[in-house]
Amino acid sequence: MSHGYYQLATGRVAAIEADCPFPALQQALSEPNGLIAIGGDLSAARLLSAYKQGIFPWFNADEPVMWWSPNPRMVLYPDELKISKSLAKTLNNSIFETRINTAFQAVITRCSLTPRDGQAGTWISDDMINAYCELHAQGFAVCAETLLDGELVGGCYGVKIGRMFYGESMFHHVTDASKIAFVSLVEWLKSQQVGMIDCQMKTPLLSSFGGREINRDDFIQTLAKLVNS
Repeated sequence: MSHGYYQLATGRVAAIEADCPFPALQQALSEPNGLIAIGGDLSAARLLSAYKQGIFPWFNADEPVMWWSPNPRMVLYPDELKISKSLAKTLNNSIFETRINTAFQAVITRCSLTPRDGQAGTWISDDMINAYCELHAQGFAVCAETLLDGELVGGCYGVKIGRMFYGESMFHHVTDASKIAFVSLVEWLKSQQVGMIDCQMKTPLLSSFGGREINRDDFIQTLAKLVNS
């Protein structure tokens, strides 16, 4: 079994096997945005272990794997979803088709290729794509797609464990296409009785949808109930 390494904020380095636990979340308290560990791999087992503890990977392609657990945590409760009047009008026009989980690799690949404001590149590397496609094959990674005249023009994806969902990324090539995919995904998650959507970090878009920040301790308590139900 190959070794991986976590570099803790304190400077301590722990050699770990695939089934070794993450550091305690308290070690992330003083780190910007909740950096808790560096290193390891993106195996399905490790990713699922991380998500179940409220930890997620985020790093650039030329960096080692970085694991985060920010405090506060941005979340959206599905029943609190807000849809603006302009978006509701677009939804009512019915010019878009939405689908759930029929083109996962295409969605995550488009997310990796779509330019982001203020970012020189993408954090969704080939290794990330392969890792989340494996989670999709195992039934954990889920996507929503927006199509216009049969062409994929928007989408979003994340990870569902039990009644908990962890949002990861979205893209659009047509105005509102990613928002429509997100609304479609939230409605589907409601049908699956998902109780909370992890949005990770606060953004104006997520706030407009009704997302709000909560204390990490509260987030972890709720998460622990949902992933096991």
